[in-house]
Amino acid sequence: MTELSEEQIEIYLAQVSGWTRNDQKSMQKIYRFKRFLDGVRFVTQVADVAERLNHHPSILIDYRIVTISLTTWDAAGLTDLDFTSAANYDAEYAVAEHQ
Repeated sequence: MTELSEEQIEIYLAQVSGWTRNDQKSMQKIYRFKRFLDGVRFVTQVADVAERLNHHPSILIDYRIVTISLTTWDAAGLTDLDFTSAANYDAEYAVAEHQ
């Protein structure tokens, strides 16, 4: 994996709603849920996606709020895989919201 340029990152960020830069090497999104267990179920779905992509996020569960952070350690920054993961997590969240 190759680290994306700043220009590429800005283009990709415009395509994933709600994702923000933590710093130069990572990005994050905060997902909110009605109930604690809804957030936990979402994290299980995120884990399944992460295993399928072989790209694992940092996850923080704080009651009804789940924060996901992404970076590609091997590339020392953001890569295509981070944005692929973000889009997949957003899709899982869209499903979770309608359950």
